[in-house]
Amino acid sequence: MTDKELFAEKLETFVADLKDHISTSDGQWTIKGFIDIFQNVYTISSDTKIVSKILEIHLFPKILHFAKTNGYKVVLAEHQNYYPDISFVKADDESVRFAVDFKTTYRNPKKPHLCNGFTLGSHGKYFEHRTSTKNIQFPYGSYSGHFCLGIIYDRTEGATIDETQSRRIDELCSIASVVKNFQFFVTEKWKIASDKGGSGNTANIGSINNISDIITGRGMFSKLGEHWFDEYWMNYKKNHGSRRKRRYQKNINA
Repeated sequence: MTDKELFAEKLETFVADLKDHISTSDGQWTIKGFIDIFQNVYTISSDTKIVSKILEIHLFPKILHFAKTNGYKVVLAEHQNYYPDISFVKADDESVRFAVDFKTTYRNPKKPHLCNGFTLGSHGKYFEHRTSTKNIQFPYGSYSGHFCLGIIYDRTEGATIDETQSRRIDELCSIASVVKNFQFFVTEKWKIASDKGGSGNTANIGSINNISDIITGRGMFSKLGEHWFDEYWMNYKKNHGSRRKRRYQKNINA
């Protein structure tokens, strides 16, 4: 078994237990808000950026324990816009590195088999030039694998959440959770990539949005392989209207 296969297997085993760490027996998020020194609780919104960041913080002690248990050091992104969120570096062989990005998204309430999707990192300089250190912790080509640790959830519809009001800590259990019904997954990012840019920013690689395909890694390039994913996205800006792009599209949709 290769280092990448072993790392993927251990990461998949690890995430299988994370739902119990962050949610109650009926699926509610155990995070209700944040507290000040006077024991006032301030509720949070379901804004995806807020939920995503708090989930990362909530899970980080578990991530550290996973790394230590399996012989890896954790290197965090030095800057907010750097890729990836976490670099796992093998303690006894620092040439073995794995990029892991947190990806969170919510289910479509009208079409629950679909989610809102997410971006899978830039296809810019560090992706095109695999030795570049621009906006990336280590050169892209120095990683042995690029993974997504993903979380799909439901937004709590109809919950009474008033962000303008504080609550006492003894009211904690009566505060509605803004999200619930978590589903975790681990996959290499190329396996869930689409052939379109991420929403709102065409410099980012977009994901597919069918949940069952995300969980099982059946993206646009899953049958073609990582080489096709790399070549397509390394040439994405250069391919519009070209014969090469039409060849990609034909093979992707085959």
